[in-house]
Amino acid sequence: MTEILIEAAGWLGGGLILLGYMLVSSGRLQGKSVTFQMLNLIGSLGFVINAAWHGAIPPMALNVIWCAIALYTLAQIKWARTLPPQQDG
Repeated sequence: MTEILIEAAGWLGGGLILLGYMLVSSGRLQGKSVTFQMLNLIGSLGFVINAAWHGAIPPMALNVIWCAIALYTLAQIKWARTLPPQQDG
């Protein structure tokens, strides 16, 4: 059962990353949208789980970095939303 869940995490991760890429490429999402970054974050976590299980260190490392980029961008989005609007002087 565990192996099935690990494989499902990998396939789901790949599907979410491809979905995000398709939506950005078709103009339905912006690259700095929360939705796109969450698709990348959850998708790359699925890849990390799958790659770690299989001992595939290079794709695991790549996807850890992918997660970090998504988290950084989500933090930037959140920070930008908490700043007061700039007034032209």
